[in-house]
Amino acid sequence: MADSLETEALWEDFHRAVNMTSAELAAWLRVRDAEEAAEPLPDEAGTATGRHVLAILQKRRTDLTDDDVRVMYEVVDTVGDLVDMEDEPEPERAPEDTRRRHRLMTLGHDPLKPGP
Repeated sequence: MADSLETEALWEDFHRAVNMTSAELAAWLRVRDAEEAAEPLPDEAGTATGRHVLAILQKRRTDLTDDDVRVMYEVVDTVGDLVDMEDEPEPERAPEDTRRRHRLMTLGHDPLKPGP
């Protein structure tokens, strides 16, 4: 795994990018996958990455695996590419904005959620 200073910086970046709580993300993943006829089991709801982000949110930094670190880098990079963290939240203006927001929420970032 990465050295402790690098892991600490990644941990901070990840928690800055992922602004939803584990409860909020779990609820979103269940809602996102709910269908009229059936709802998935809680631990099967959402994308594999979304479930992995949820698992990371429930861990301590000292319990991270190499796979967790890989997913954290991916999430930080993807959220950084899709969001101008300085200018969020921004109002939704078009269907594309809603799709973008939903994609970000699957990674644990709600662009309409007020900052700290």
